[in-house]
Amino acid sequence: MPYSSSLTDKEWVLIEPLLPKKKKTCPTKWTKRQILDGVLYQLKNGCNWCDLPKDLPPYSTVFWHYKQWRSQGVIENIRDVLHSGSTTTG
Repeated sequence: MPYSSSLTDKEWVLIEPLLPKKKKTCPTKWTKRQILDGVLYQLKNGCNWCDLPKDLPPYSTVFWHYKQWRSQGVIENIRDVLHSGSTTTG
């Protein structure tokens, strides 16, 4: 885990089913986990989207997914699961 905002494997097991299924289009370069790590990095650190570290997906990709997931209620569901106390970090 390169960042303190990155998901643990336990957290990812809980979160992955909450993410929308990808439509059958061309394969993506970035995994949903990498994109979500970018979203969580920005939310935790409050940086500008364009200031995401270069080892995360491009900010345009991360921000696009964030907007989609936020409008679909996915971000709120993720927050609820991570704050439910059902996982332990570390």
